[in-house]
Amino acid sequence: MFGVISYMQWTDRIRQVKIVLVAMAVFIAVASLVVSNLLTRDLYLEEHKKMEIWAEAMRTLNMNDENSGMNLVLKVIEDNTTIPVIVMDEYNNVEIFRNIEVNATDYNDSISKISRLGATMKNAGRSIRIFLSETSKNEYIDVCYDDSLMLKRLALYPYVQLGVVLLFVVIAIFALLTSKRAEQNKVWVGLSKETAHQLGTPISSLMAWTEVLKESYPDDDLIPEMGKDVERLQLIADRFSKIGSIPEPVPSSLTEVMDHVIEYMDRRTSHRVEMKKVFPPEDIIVKINSSLFEWVIENLCKNAVDAMEGAGIITLFMNDEGERVAIEVSDTGKGIKKKDIANVFRPGFTTKQRGWGLGLSLAKRIVEEYHHGKIWVKSSEVGKGTTFRIELHK
Repeated sequence: MFGVISYMQWTDRIRQVKIVLVAMAVFIAVASLVVSNLLTRDLYLEEHKKMEIWAEAMRTLNMNDENSGMNLVLKVIEDNTTIPVIVMDEYNNVEIFRNIEVNATDYNDSISKISRLGATMKNAGRSIRIFLSETSKNEYIDVCYDDSLMLKRLALYPYVQLGVVLLFVVIAIFALLTSKRAEQNKVWVGLSKETAHQLGTPISSLMAWTEVLKESYPDDDLIPEMGKDVERLQLIADRFSKIGSIPEPVPSSLTEVMDHVIEYMDRRTSHRVEMKKVFPPEDIIVKINSSLFEWVIENLCKNAVDAMEGAGIITLFMNDEGERVAIEVSDTGKGIKKKDIANVFRPGFTTKQRGWGLGLSLAKRIVEEYHHGKIWVKSSEVGKGTTFRIELHK
């Protein structure tokens, strides 16, 4: 009991931590994008001002004497070591370029590529036009520029940071889920071993008393029935002991397993519950642990009886589908709400007033972890019934 409560508290804590991690990731991502956009905008404005100075130097070169203008232009060009610049005339011929890689083996081809790059910059609005004459608008040059490498990296930085944050969140959640699974295994093993241990002593005592009663009252018809109930208790204890260990599946008859469940349910349910079976004519042999797999079908059938409130039809379907075997348990009960279907196998979830919500969780563990199969809600409609489907590999 305390183990189940501890596990449920741990599950709630895991859910809260996941919400906090996601909220932190969103906050970091938004803050990073905002700060990066502000820095990028400031740097872009700074580079734009540098290009305006560069263009002014070019204008000075053409308006003033050759020596002073050339010295000013050369100084401005040499100071620019980061921003790609292309100067083009009115015919889109490249006159000067800076901070752009050139292929030394094929200079003409490189100039052609630079010309196309300058045209692209101009079309994107990244150019400053300088008129070479105060009286004519036909002679001019265009100073085309692009973002510096630093500005491009800064613009890309928040997305890289966002990816790192998301990766951190994924790793953290994976670690939490792994820890949760380890905690779950400890709870299951602890509960199972303790239950098997606690049942062992009274079962041994009941078996001894049953033998004494058989000798004292050999003709009593109730004593054999008591013996069957004691055997049932012994089977339950055996199941719990196997849950706490690693059971070894062996080739078994699914028909026999299903028939045992039907026989057990018939003895313990009212005549208003009809057990209907739809089996193939030939037997199906598959590697399972019979006692544990019977437990799975029993849990599904007991849930079906509860859902039907003691009256209805439970259909057990079994079919060989080649590489796998399909088992379905259907009922004519009240069904499951759509919002609850995703939680039916979660430990602690139950729609009953009484119960721990561990039956379906236990069934899922037995099918998927011990038998490497699958179990899910195939269909459910409120007011009409539910179908659970199990698939096992042959």
